Amino acid sequence: MTDTSARVAVIGSGIAGASVAFGLASRDVSVTVFDDAKAGQATAASAGIIAPWVSTSTGPYYETYAAGGNFYPDFLNRLSDLGIPDLGYRRSGALVVNHDPDMLAEAARLIRERAAAAGPVAGEVHDMDSANLAEVFPPIGPNMTGLFISGGGRVDGRTLRDAILTGAKTYGARLVNDSARIVTAGRPGSTNGSSTNDGSTNGAGTWTVATTSAVEDFDAIVVAGGARSSEILERLGHTVTITAQRGQVVHLGLHRTNTSPWPTVHPLDHHYITPFDGGRVVIGATREDGVGFDVRATAAGQRQVLDDALRIAPGLAEATVLETRVGVRPMSTRPGGLPYAGAVPGASGLWLASGFGAGGLTMGPLIGDGMARAILGEEAPEIAHLAL
Repeated sequence: MTDTSARVAVIGSGIAGASVAFGLASRDVSVTVFDDAKAGQATAASAGIIAPWVSTSTGPYYETYAAGGNFYPDFLNRLSDLGIPDLGYRRSGALVVNHDPDMLAEAARLIRERAAAAGPVAGEVHDMDSANLAEVFPPIGPNMTGLFISGGGRVDGRTLRDAILTGAKTYGARLVNDSARIVTAGRPGSTNGSSTNDGSTNGAGTWTVATTSAVEDFDAIVVAGGARSSEILERLGHTVTITAQRGQVVHLGLHRTNTSPWPTVHPLDHHYITPFDGGRVVIGATREDGVGFDVRATAAGQRQVLDDALRIAPGLAEATVLETRVGVRPMSTRPGGLPYAGAVPGASGLWLASGFGAGGLTMGPLIGDGMARAILGEEAPEIAHLAL
């Protein structure tokens, strides 16, 4: 689809949908984002860590993850240039910690290699003894050593999502707060477009989206419905494997404590600690498979999150429990957990951006920008290996 006057519908307003919408709208494409605000959106529950170099992921997934981190400064600058006041992001560094110095040393070798390859965006890497750790993150437990990566950052998923959608609307995108049903054929009188080899579409009225109050024609559809993307595509006769994984995170409050400069904490395990401004510290997260779209905060989940955090940072024991957020991650079952980003084969004008797993806030802006360029028929090498 090379005509920027064409109309594109984006189903879903999480990090994937918002980023695609921003990428298209900033290139003068008419975009409408549909989202019915169902509970469980992963982006809305996420306390994102932008430090891909400390990840345990490898292979193509890590390469995409790292590329997403490298893309962040430019992406944030684009939003800031629009005058959006709060992006929910702070670059306060990342701490990798462990009681076992041998385990930490092994991880440190890889992290240093990755940080060196990333360049200035990763910043400097420093060894930390127990005294250093307590200085930069006071709640940390004793007898630990660590590694500090100065380029690590954190982002609040809700705030960043809202900033991206505000940016898209600044460029003319519409946001419809309603459920959307996709119909494969245009309404009577519409002209079906001709397809190209890459799935892009020329022409008008190829797709129809129906809500409770309106029916509209579009030239292309982007399914970015998170863990529900499989269901959306199945109704259209296409199969893709994206499963739901529940994640529970707990928000703690520390009275009269300046947590703003504290780094994120990574204990070489599945859990993390993410400090925010105003004495707020987020701990998480569970990785619960097989529960579908059950978005309850459970006793077992709360216990796991608290136990994990207090083993690493016993100084958080007296913090106030402020709230629990629950999100449903869209998990890809492709080899290596690679997400989906590209045209749906055999469906002219139908695109998918989903399956980002726990890396959505880091990868989403990069993949969204690449998807926008691909939809417009431009080269997008950073998502070529993510095609369906």
